[in-house]
Amino acid sequence: MIKRLALCIFNEIKEREWRLYKRRKYKRLKNKEFTIIGSNCTGAFMYYDLGLKYLTPTVNLMIEMNDFVKMAGNLEWYMKQELVEGTEEEKCPVGLLGDIKIHFIHYKSFAEGAAKWEERKQRIRWDNLFIVGSEKDGCTYETIKKFDELPYENKVIFTHVEYPEFPSAYCIRGFEDRKEVGVVIDYRDQFLRRRYLDLFDYVGFLNGKKRRNRSGKV
Repeated sequence: MIKRLALCIFNEIKEREWRLYKRRKYKRLKNKEFTIIGSNCTGAFMYYDLGLKYLTPTVNLMIEMNDFVKMAGNLEWYMKQELVEGTEEEKCPVGLLGDIKIHFIHYKSFAEGAAKWEERKQRIRWDNLFIVGSEKDGCTYETIKKFDELPYENKVIFTHVEYPEFPSAYCIRGFEDRKEVGVVIDYRDQFLRRRYLDLFDYVGFLNGKKRRNRSGKV
């Protein structure tokens, strides 16, 4: 009984500290009207943790990295294309945006995912874009290179090892023994509740702070 009570108190302390931690992040945030175009749910969790409305269609979905780089390279054109249902059998609903395949991994049907896509697409802040990728889902060294060459001032790709030659690459510690970066929205094994994502100062990123990678490059 005492152990159970102690565990409840311990968990409550962690939960309260986690809420305060996110509140401090929100207080630091100066830029609150931004659009994150992300290859997976990572960008959406930045909105979620900060308690902000999704000003992006890239929520609860995944786009393979080579497709994502292609889409980001001609974003305005792709956002004007009609989203149609994919015909191939997949584990989740799939949409086709021109030649880009969108995996609606957290939607029950294509219709549900497409409706949210169209609704949120109207919210894009074209003058305040942030591009977020991950070294997974078919990402190769060449993909990272092409991502780094995208014509956006504010972009980051999370990687499992250092790539000092690419200013947009940010290594998330803890995945060095893998072939790609892991799920960065998972919690790390430690006392305080923190995600791998919290290793990256995404509030500074969203505020437009110039970031140096560990090689010292801007």
